[in-house]
Amino acid sequence: MNILALDTCTEMCSAAVMINGKIFERSELTQRGHSEKILGMLDAVMAEAKCTLADIDVVAFGRGPGSFTGVRIGVGVAQGIAFARQLPVIPVSTMAAVAQLAIDNHAATRIAVAMDARMGEVYAAHFVAENGLAEKLDEEQVCAPDKFHPADNAQWFAAGTGWDEYGVVLTQNFSQNISDKQALLPTAAAIAKLAFAASQKGQTISAEQAVPVYLRDNVAKKKGEQ
Repeated sequence: MNILALDTCTEMCSAAVMINGKIFERSELTQRGHSEKILGMLDAVMAEAKCTLADIDVVAFGRGPGSFTGVRIGVGVAQGIAFARQLPVIPVSTMAAVAQLAIDNHAATRIAVAMDARMGEVYAAHFVAENGLAEKLDEEQVCAPDKFHPADNAQWFAAGTGWDEYGVVLTQNFSQNISDKQALLPTAAAIAKLAFAASQKGQTISAEQAVPVYLRDNVAKKKGEQ
């Protein structure tokens, strides 16, 4: 299963390919210009992997939550490629991708993800590692930081930009239940890994079915957003 993956939902613009189980990735921190950068990044990773779109079996993308503009860009690019090549797609939660990075890079087993959602809110959910993959414990939500509390009294790895932006409040909420804290951003490599697992379960959809996940309806903008 060869996977082309992309994510433009946050300030981390990221592209990856998984070819025969090996992942090639390009990621760049940028506040704007995701739509201009992502296609070039996809071309670059495919060149590095010595593959073309003809070798790809499925397109995976970060389906949100995140920047409203960024989420739309990612869905649109994924649909465009999938339509052109008649490929199935796999939408992956950006929050699950953050949790996956915590598992892969920090050996986390229980992850409390809080991503900055602007307007004084966070995108929040709990994940656990099962066979090395991020599995959601509860529903993803958008809420005020003081409404996000530990799912239980175990130790949680705090992951995501919300822990930087609202660290004081969130740390108070979790009290002694934080084992470590990292302001991780989702990457296409993490999305590819989760998409591969989903593909093994037959969890692909058609390009027409690909939709963004915002978690809220009102658009939040911040200076410098795409």
